[in-house]
Amino acid sequence: MKNIEYINKPEQLDDLCQRIENAPWIAVDTEFLREKTYYPKFCLLQLATPEWVACVDPIALPDLKKLFDAIYNPNVTKVFHSCRQDLEIFYQLTGKLPSPIFDTQIAAPLLGFTESVGYAMLVSSFLNINLEKTHTRADWSARPLSPDEIQYAADDVIYLCDIYQKMTAKLEKLGRLNWLKEDFAALENPAQYETHPDNAWLRVKGKSKLTGKQLSIIQAVSKWREAVAQKENRPKNWLLRDEQLFDFAKFQPETIDALLKIRGLNERTINYHGKELCALIKAAKNAPPIPMPEYTKSISGKNQQQEAIVDILFALVRIRAEENQLNPTSLATRNDLEDLLNDNDCLLLHGWRFSMVGNELQQLLSGKAQLKIENNSVQFSCI
Repeated sequence: MKNIEYINKPEQLDDLCQRIENAPWIAVDTEFLREKTYYPKFCLLQLATPEWVACVDPIALPDLKKLFDAIYNPNVTKVFHSCRQDLEIFYQLTGKLPSPIFDTQIAAPLLGFTESVGYAMLVSSFLNINLEKTHTRADWSARPLSPDEIQYAADDVIYLCDIYQKMTAKLEKLGRLNWLKEDFAALENPAQYETHPDNAWLRVKGKSKLTGKQLSIIQAVSKWREAVAQKENRPKNWLLRDEQLFDFAKFQPETIDALLKIRGLNERTINYHGKELCALIKAAKNAPPIPMPEYTKSISGKNQQQEAIVDILFALVRIRAEENQLNPTSLATRNDLEDLLNDNDCLLLHGWRFSMVGNELQQLLSGKAQLKIENNSVQFSCI
């Protein structure tokens, strides 16, 4: 078992930074809390190579600039599993993103795993180890951390080192390692980690059923909720839950008395923000809504012809997936195919998925290719 270094003193950082910069790659993971805040609270940083493993305490070490500079070294590949939340923390703290990145969750479908496969499944499949779930709900902000908690956190990067080496060896043998470059490069786009209040309404489920004043209210109140949650660093659902957004759209309250009739509305929200919300709703009722995105309208208006076309497209997906020993839904889901049918950007238009099947699907949709049955098998052919 590897010795786990617990880094909680500034004098320990210099040696760790030097080792990071001398490594060709490092496994990286974080522990954080988000139950009571809008932004994640950074509680622990785990780093490992095949030679060493360290847990860095950002609560004891508020100045980690030197460490982040070492991690951001472009000559060192950063290996994560499902890295988006980890990268959100890095971006929040430094205003930039590390590069290059390797994400085992994104790479796994090229080895036959399902899309968004969990870390425990990879550990079990590659290493025949069943991870303990004892500290899944640990309070990582509490100090001191117990030895078991430190071991639990360190295991995430210890096993990640082993998985990365086995995974890259298999991908290289299959000639697929370079297929992932575009997928990993997309993770370095800062826009993925920025939440603009103006766009908050787009993430509200059920909005496509609304029109006119109701949609305008949803848009205005969603923007307000996101902005206040960010400013106060509080979960947005502590201010208003999504179902209350729809209550606002339905009842359109313009007075405190009317707000009090909204079921389950937080008393603090009424006391601190009630007048502002009433004015916001009144203004929204008299303003035209932002037009619904075309993809939302087209998907909500699916018909039998579109369903049939998606079925045909998925037949080709299944064929190409079988040829490449992939899970079909890792290559494309029905939602991906619906996006392609409606001329929306999707995974099928980028990276290895485009090369494997996306280009052919576009040819089918444009009438430049066809599927036909020959000798009891489906064949793709250009026209």
